[in-house]
Amino acid sequence: MQPLIDLPKLLALDKTTTVIVDVRGGADAHERYQQSHLDGAVFASLDDDLALHPEDAAFGGRHPLPSTKDFADLLTRLGITPDTHVVIYDDKANAMGAARLWWMLKAIGHQKVQVLNGGLKAAIDKGIILSFEEVTPNVVESYPVPAGFAGTASIEEVKLAANDDSHLVIDVRENARYLGQTEPIDLVAGHIPGAINIPYAGNMDSDSKYLVDELLHDKYAQQLGDISPKNVIVHCGSGVTACHTLLALEQAGLTGAKLYVGSWSEWSRRPELPIGKESRY
Repeated sequence: MQPLIDLPKLLALDKTTTVIVDVRGGADAHERYQQSHLDGAVFASLDDDLALHPEDAAFGGRHPLPSTKDFADLLTRLGITPDTHVVIYDDKANAMGAARLWWMLKAIGHQKVQVLNGGLKAAIDKGIILSFEEVTPNVVESYPVPAGFAGTASIEEVKLAANDDSHLVIDVRENARYLGQTEPIDLVAGHIPGAINIPYAGNMDSDSKYLVDELLHDKYAQQLGDISPKNVIVHCGSGVTACHTLLALEQAGLTGAKLYVGSWSEWSRRPELPIGKESRY
């Protein structure tokens, strides 16, 4: 199953076996969902459901993963079983909550999961009538608690990979943040030395949809060269928008890259770690 699904195919899915999840971030996320969402979509919060609230971002970053028990409980509350076809979207061109939830589901082995290409904007552009009614999820049996989230890279792995020519660390933040020219969120500007910069925004076309598969493949295959996708680690500021690029890689057929969940928000808070300000190339 390809990671992306277009609106016509979503509308044609069997509603009895499909759960649509609206994932938004920010303090007003639920309020925005209540104002307008796809008909039948249940709500999940990026900040409260898909991440913990850390006491110290130096250990795990600003959006550390919840426990697998809490995640399984969330899926149960949303009416999701291991056999459910899950379709996810957000209101940020899938660069925030949608890609994160897609990655989390794939990381626990859930097979039937896709992201609506273009997110909520794609539906609005097509004139789809949105709903403001809260959706009550179906009551289902408890989702089995997974053993863990596969495909993550620790800070120690990132240290080694960033200085190994057979590996590649990709920073998906905008170039000004990578170069240390600005840092609107974290405490220190710059990047992980040895990481290259491929901003996630470049995955999308002017219509906020992903580039076609061939363009995505050419874009990343050129950067990877002889490096196996399994030796690629992707990060961002806090482990959320990096998932947008992980989805792009899988859509392009380049599977196996890992997520550094702590990302720059963790690395930059470790005073013993080096800070880069110049491009690798």
